[in-house]
Amino acid sequence: MNDVLNKEVKFLKGVGPVKAELFNKELQIFTYKDLINYYPYKYIDKSKFYNISDISTNLIHIQLKGKIISATETGEKYKKRYNALFTDGTGFIELVWFKGIKWIKESIVLQKEYIVYGKPIIFNNKYSIAHPEIEELEKYDSKINSSLEPAYNTTEKMKNGFLNSKTILKIQQNLLKTIYNDIWETLPAYLVEKHNLLNLKNALLNIHFPKDAETLKKAEYRLKFDELFYIQLKLLRIKKVRTQKYNGFVFSKIGNSFNKFFKTNLQFELTEAQKRVIKEIRKDFNSGKQMNRLLQGDVGSGKTLVALMTMLIAIDNGFQTAIMAPTEILANQHFVVISEFLKGIDVKIAILTGSSKSKARKQLHNDLENGEIDILIGTHALIEDKVIFKKLGYVVIDEQHRFGVAQRAKMWAKNINPPHILVMTATPIPRTLAMTLYGDLDVSVIDQLPPGRKNIKTLHKFDSQRLPLFKFLKDEIAKGRQIYIVYPLISESETLDYKYLEDGLESIIRAFPQEQYGISVVHGKMKAEEKDKAMQFFVKGITKIMVATTVIEVGVNVPNASVMVIESAERFGLSQLHQLRGRVGRGAEQSYCVLMTGNKLSKDARKRIETMVRSSDGFEISEVDLKLRGPGALDGTQQSGMPIELKIANIAKDGQIIEYVRTIAEKILDNDPQLAESFNAILKNELIEKNKEKLTWNNIS
Repeated sequence: MNDVLNKEVKFLKGVGPVKAELFNKELQIFTYKDLINYYPYKYIDKSKFYNISDISTNLIHIQLKGKIISATETGEKYKKRYNALFTDGTGFIELVWFKGIKWIKESIVLQKEYIVYGKPIIFNNKYSIAHPEIEELEKYDSKINSSLEPAYNTTEKMKNGFLNSKTILKIQQNLLKTIYNDIWETLPAYLVEKHNLLNLKNALLNIHFPKDAETLKKAEYRLKFDELFYIQLKLLRIKKVRTQKYNGFVFSKIGNSFNKFFKTNLQFELTEAQKRVIKEIRKDFNSGKQMNRLLQGDVGSGKTLVALMTMLIAIDNGFQTAIMAPTEILANQHFVVISEFLKGIDVKIAILTGSSKSKARKQLHNDLENGEIDILIGTHALIEDKVIFKKLGYVVIDEQHRFGVAQRAKMWAKNINPPHILVMTATPIPRTLAMTLYGDLDVSVIDQLPPGRKNIKTLHKFDSQRLPLFKFLKDEIAKGRQIYIVYPLISESETLDYKYLEDGLESIIRAFPQEQYGISVVHGKMKAEEKDKAMQFFVKGITKIMVATTVIEVGVNVPNASVMVIESAERFGLSQLHQLRGRVGRGAEQSYCVLMTGNKLSKDARKRIETMVRSSDGFEISEVDLKLRGPGALDGTQQSGMPIELKIANIAKDGQIIEYVRTIAEKILDNDPQLAESFNAILKNELIEKNKEKLTWNNIS
């Protein structure tokens, strides 16, 4: 990398140590490179100069060129104002300041030419501009000028420290003058020419100070191309290196466990989608290469069954298997479901969680090391160093976005050769996001629900319709069904006007007496054993209503539950609403999801509610969610930030570019897997630089 770009921003003219500290703390800008890659969020069109004679109040903003011919200060103490009469030869307009008068007074020179920009208003039958932007024509002509003036995002702390958008603009001008000749190209000449891209110097100049709207488009495209191309190149190269470096265990045999399960224990026909995914996994098992596959499928689509059947193939070939789940509830559910599935089949299953007792753990560790356990189901406890397998060949990671990179890497290290990996998610991921977050994985999709499942009816009700809702819930309970009622908060919030569990519980108990209906309460502040006990009461049908927060989003399977009521549904994102809705509709009866909201809804909240009522397609819902909220809020990434930080590209809007650059990266790596050719030296060097940056989810699957 160019050393000039590595300089700290405090050394740049106009910055200094105080502003540098604000850049560091508020925007994580430390170097010249960080600053030049801090792009404007919008542009103000200053392409036109108006004549004063042409001004009308229809114009939102105007830009004028002329002279100040007179100036006066009026008023007393706190009611002072400064008036300047400005002319361009076609008419006159008054410029008015109520603040910063001392500075304006000292800086304005009569009869000097200025550029003035602001909003025209009529006051006392005369046009005026309050607090206009004003700049000497001489200084304006000496700058890097653009008809589209950039505007930069700032924070309150930055503004208080005199580092607003205008100041950043001036600093960017100084930076470009300083580094322009030191900007090195990041793409090989053949790519720049073949794809008709601006060179990097011109792209950076025109993203900050566009020559015109057309050149701005070209600059944006070049920088998006760069950003997305290197993400895809990095992911595809990881995938290539992995397939070359690691031989995969070959599971060629279909043996007794699989055959007995398929012929005797499987009580229903697999969907075509399940059959297709099992074939894709079997192909990986026989390839001699280590499998890394992402399995996407809506709630209830049968992912666990696919995982189990492919685990039986690994077991029939003499290997141990494991399922890692993010919560004890989900781990226990897997243990119960899989034990039930495998009744009468000679497969040893064990479970290991944080709640496992010491004595049981010791026995489990011995059995695991001796190869007596075929399937180990557990939580993060599986990655502990003392958990040693005799011959681990296949790992299934459920709801994988809830695990960090280091945690998944430890599962790799449980064998000399890494086991095959299947990561599963019930949160459908839009295609472009999947390519960007999981571009080094092969992707399988279960896009069918098992036959006989009825679509869940989704209804939108306002808070004022609560009494009819309670009657409906009583009718459902009378039919023998069970109900979920989910709240966004446990306690009242000072800042958020949302329904909360503690208050809601009181009105529910009044409407549904405990002795008659039975109510389970589950939330995040409860101890694990309390939560488990409350959930077990609901699972066994002892309680008819579960009042909960989103802790039940993943992991509770109650086929008898037919209604999901979501309070303050406007508070939730689409993916979370879809996950919650998936808790019902697991039996043969008609199920319902009721979205309760206040009367006042924002535009985005209304769109989310309308989408939920209209569609049950998880992939369609995830696409809408991506467009509404952006990638950082999807798939559980909100808590830790977007794993790949995009400075200019937008996954929701730039899907075509992502697909385009991926095909380019694939062709380059097909022809030159090691990037050893001299014309690809730039690519290799850039990847080395980018690999020094923050580790992302994608490095380890």
